[in-house]
Amino acid sequence: MTHREPIQADAIYSREEAAELLGVSLSTIKRLITAGQLEASRPDSIRRIFIKGSSILHMLEDTKIGVRR
Repeated sequence: MTHREPIQADAIYSREEAAELLGVSLSTIKRLITAGQLEASRPDSIRRIFIKGSSILHMLEDTKIGVRR
């Protein structure tokens, strides 16, 4: 198992960094953003997309799978 850094709620991540943190592909991150499951920002006149750590944590909480009993 690969050791990953913890997601910091107050940090700002690029799409590439978010993909690495979650262990998914960049295309998966793009799909999550397009589907509205992962909130991202792109300020005017900047090509780069920013993702708050809190947005990643919120997406993980919203999509948590419950344990069946």
